[in-house]
Amino acid sequence: MTAVQTEAPLAAAVDVRFTLDGTPLAVRYDGHIWAVAADPVRWFERESWWETQARVPVGAAVVDTTVWQVQVRINSSSPLRTMQLRQPAMTDHWILASIDDAT
Repeated sequence: MTAVQTEAPLAAAVDVRFTLDGTPLAVRYDGHIWAVAADPVRWFERESWWETQARVPVGAAVVDTTVWQVQVRINSSSPLRTMQLRQPAMTDHWILASIDDAT
């Protein structure tokens, strides 16, 4: 199985619905609600704050970006797609960084 990058716009704002324990349950993107269909994977990446700011904001203890990789589908018969979701440090919004189709 090979992953193929699609023409999805990078840095598209998305809404993410979470379970009570903080795991992604669904993603609203492109006018659809994509249900998470497999166990998501989370990791953290160091944000390059020095490229966008002169210094870390006062009082900021965390400069990490939260990243979730989720496999989603619109309905039970649609193909799986893999989304990479990013939450920049010190924000409450989510960005779709990439979306791939399995072929």
